[in-house]
Amino acid sequence: MKNTLIVACAGALMASAAAADTPQDYTHLLPLTTSARQGVLQLRLPKDVYLYARSPMLDDLRVFDASGAPQPFALRAPSAESRISHRDRPLTIFPLSSTAGAASRLDLDVSTTTDGKLVSVKLKPEAGGSTTATPQLAALVLDLGKDAASTPIDALRFTLPSGTQEYSAQVWLETSNDMKQWDTVGATELNWLVNKDAQTLANDRLSFDARSFRYARLSWRSGTPLQFASITAEQPLQTSTAPPADQLLIQPTAGKQPQDLLYATPPAIAPSKAGLQFSDNNAVLAGTLGVYRELPARQPGQGAAWRFDPLVSATFYRIMQGDQVRSSGDVDVPPVHATQWVLRTGAPSTLKPALRLNWQPATLVFLASGNGPYTLAVGRERATPAVRDLSQVAPGFADAELQKLEQVSAGPAVQQQGSGAQDASTALEAATAAQRRLIVLWGVLLLGVAVLGFMVWRLVRPSRSAPPASSPEQRS
Repeated sequence: MKNTLIVACAGALMASAAAADTPQDYTHLLPLTTSARQGVLQLRLPKDVYLYARSPMLDDLRVFDASGAPQPFALRAPSAESRISHRDRPLTIFPLSSTAGAASRLDLDVSTTTDGKLVSVKLKPEAGGSTTATPQLAALVLDLGKDAASTPIDALRFTLPSGTQEYSAQVWLETSNDMKQWDTVGATELNWLVNKDAQTLANDRLSFDARSFRYARLSWRSGTPLQFASITAEQPLQTSTAPPADQLLIQPTAGKQPQDLLYATPPAIAPSKAGLQFSDNNAVLAGTLGVYRELPARQPGQGAAWRFDPLVSATFYRIMQGDQVRSSGDVDVPPVHATQWVLRTGAPSTLKPALRLNWQPATLVFLASGNGPYTLAVGRERATPAVRDLSQVAPGFADAELQKLEQVSAGPAVQQQGSGAQDASTALEAATAAQRRLIVLWGVLLLGVAVLGFMVWRLVRPSRSAPPASSPEQRS
């Protein structure tokens, strides 16, 4: 009965603490700093959050404003950063001369090899116009090669011929895969301007939406046609870079078996990679990384049993060879939330390597609906989850917009002294004290009832023991 009352009081205290969700209820606070006033902000969760969180799923994570009001927030997995670079692709230039106008309106006499490579391009005689006029450069035909049909191009870059410093013209680009059907791609103004200090300002690129084509035709809409020294096609290359991972080194302790090394791990960390870091030179250790699982007792009264669950096996090493150090890299591991990681070897070993865990911290997106400055709070037992769906924090935001949200910076975690954050033992002690006070109160109350009952009994007893008085008729 006593234990039941203690547990009930502890549950009542914890429920009361959960209802009052304030920064003082958390063990660690991190100040947030922002440079601009934006409605939706983001933060790459710092390592301190994962070190001090009590919940594997970060249920004890909060964002408070200056008055202590909680702010809506969501968590999203970090996305890879995309970067566009370019690779130069050479091409072959065939100039077209004409006395009858723009080459795009003339018939071409094309000679190619069996694989489509241009050998020569010229105007058909009947389309050449006057035979007495001097032919002038009218267009350039470009051949990008036989594999160009599978290679997207999004720009052409031009180089002036030697001796030409200034030039300005509007050029027009058309593309084709068979030299018969031509698609208009776009136009641009090419400019090279030189000032008195011999500094050059150049617009030497013709950009367009990436597309694949074998042939291109360049003509002029204004300016003097020019035989460029070179024209280079630019092939876009998209590379994705994974966001940087956080890392934690954990020193070992003795495990439940002689061949086990135990590594106490914060429960919020679910590593994607793991490795061993040796302090010894020329160390090789083959083992299996895993976790302990608690099994229910088979019979009442027996203690809980433990089972080792293997996750990944590898040979870890650090070897000095000459002036170089060879060491094993990190291995992929299942993203498991565990308070203990275990390294089990075939036999007990004197090596005590540190465990290296790598994980991708989540990105916190929160709505700045209060008054700054804002504070990130973490570290509370049995906290109820407050994370929301992203559509409830940043409704209508596209993924590209979310990636461009202003980044908030977080200061170092500050541990609160004398805060309302309590662990289970503290709550149990408080519940025990409250139960003792309740027992004393009930004792005083029962004593008061007993005294009152005694006083009533004393008053009632004389009236019951006195003989009844006789009437006048009886006396006569």
